[in-house]
Amino acid sequence: MNAHHKPDAAPVLLREDAGGIATLTLNRPQSRNPLSEAMLAALAEAFTAIAADRSVRVVVLSAAGPVFSAGHDLKEMSAHRADADRGRAYFTDILGRCSGVMQQVMNLPQPVIAAVEGTATAAGCQLVASCDLAVAGAEARFCTPGVHIGLFCSTPMVALSRNLAAKHALEMLLLGEMVPAEEAARMGLVNRVVAAGQALAEAQRLAAVIASKSPATVKIGKRAFYEQREMGLAAAYDHAAAVMVENMLARDAEEGIGAFMEKRAPVWREP
Repeated sequence: MNAHHKPDAAPVLLREDAGGIATLTLNRPQSRNPLSEAMLAALAEAFTAIAADRSVRVVVLSAAGPVFSAGHDLKEMSAHRADADRGRAYFTDILGRCSGVMQQVMNLPQPVIAAVEGTATAAGCQLVASCDLAVAGAEARFCTPGVHIGLFCSTPMVALSRNLAAKHALEMLLLGEMVPAEEAARMGLVNRVVAAGQALAEAQRLAAVIASKSPATVKIGKRAFYEQREMGLAAAYDHAAAVMVENMLARDAEEGIGAFMEKRAPVWREP
């Protein structure tokens, strides 16, 4: 049989662009869309390309099949226990690559919206938490189950602790229990819950709203949000004020404020 006709010959990650929105789809449903070496490489490559693609205003991250992502490929990782160093170098590399992809999401100029159906567990839950916005179908569930198998979800914890209140994050990390979509929304892990099967449509609706805004302004705002969040209060205000001064002097702010005062629709500069 030709290798290209094998099921796994399909790309691990699909991309479809329309209306300024790039929709990325994790495409290994038969293995629960793990963040394997191949998937991490594909995500890294896609985000690098999108960061430089001025036609993309917003990214939607979805998944094929009944599971959003089961997280790290434990079979792939466990195979390296036979290495001379019991896998230390490999574990260090794969976790570094995963952390790099999570930071790419946050450093991307364009907002990223997760559309979640089914379960998002461990590093799969980390990926949802790393996105700027998240929409969940009513049957979606979220979990950091590492504590059950003697492997605390320490890297997912970084994203969780920056999305959830401390006690909510620690509840997920210490209990390792499945969190239903409505509870995830209450905790702040997702923005909203829609009917099962409608997460992608709602994520794309939100994306279209964001895509109608000034792309330069959205880029400035996303970057400033994450920068100020890591600062102390006074430094955060100083930084945000400096960003706002530059933003005020930008062409799109002049156009947007002028349009508002003149009661007309603004015409944004093409990115």
